[in-house]
Amino acid sequence: MTLDLPPFRQRFPWWGADLQTLASRLGARRAALQAVQSERLSFRLKDGDTLLAALDRPARRGKRPLAILVHGLTGSEDSSYMISQASLLLARGHAVLRINLRGAGPSRGLCSDQYYAGRSQDFRELLSLLPAALTKEGLVAIGYSLGGAMLLKYLGEEGASTPLTAAASVSAPIDLAATCSHMMRRRNWLYHRHILAEMKREAMGEGASLSASERAAIRVAETIWHYDEMFIAPRHGFSGADDYYERCKPVRFMPGIRIPTLVLASLDDPWIPGKLYSGYPWKGNDALVPALSRHGGHVGFHGIDDDVPWSDRVVARFLAG
Repeated sequence: MTLDLPPFRQRFPWWGADLQTLASRLGARRAALQAVQSERLSFRLKDGDTLLAALDRPARRGKRPLAILVHGLTGSEDSSYMISQASLLLARGHAVLRINLRGAGPSRGLCSDQYYAGRSQDFRELLSLLPAALTKEGLVAIGYSLGGAMLLKYLGEEGASTPLTAAASVSAPIDLAATCSHMMRRRNWLYHRHILAEMKREAMGEGASLSASERAAIRVAETIWHYDEMFIAPRHGFSGADDYYERCKPVRFMPGIRIPTLVLASLDDPWIPGKLYSGYPWKGNDALVPALSRHGGHVGFHGIDDDVPWSDRVVARFLAG
């Protein structure tokens, strides 16, 4: 598939992978949805937890599928990359559903449990709960970072059975173990420290049902690996962090994807090794459409030719095709 877009070229002052990454966390486009009609939707899961989502309706929807946006680690419906992508899709006539994963953002107070990269069953159940009036024009999904990893896993599990007609991932960690090791490098200590603190705050937020030992494990975790080893893995049936990473890594499931799926990533991503993308056998599955840029950071892609991130425009063009 030809997306017919110019290659990504970073713009001042966001030069380099780290500044590209940080730019998306400053929320420069957060006000982009102020004039859009939005409403709160809730989805009660079979186990009693409830996921909250923001439904944005365009002025004129037309014959465009509903677009579901899935945030990344410690993100939510209000993450700046979610707002930015939603704004562009709304302008093109899509209704947009920005979901909060289990225990994230506004969903935190209504969930006893916590999301993780392999929790594709929650997304599967969410799709089954969508009102028919929302999905009558079709259904597509875009996942960011951890949300992208979860989405790719789901797509591989479902194959041609998914109700989605197309999907996209942006900066997804397609190998969880390699990404964790990469994140814990010395040069990433500031990122790692900040994200781990946010993970702990989120996991112990109001609504979380935790044993005393789980709370202690979360508090003493010194790295993301320790957090996954002592909390996420045992709580969700894995023998440890390495077992969790191996059983849930997207590269295990991507050969089974059967709908058109864009996999967009930057080779200079400071959080994810570029070789995971450049070394993947893309030609082995015609459903996968790689869009790999030399630069762009992690969910960055702030380019010289438009204020709208390059990744947003690539995703929108892909879905239109």
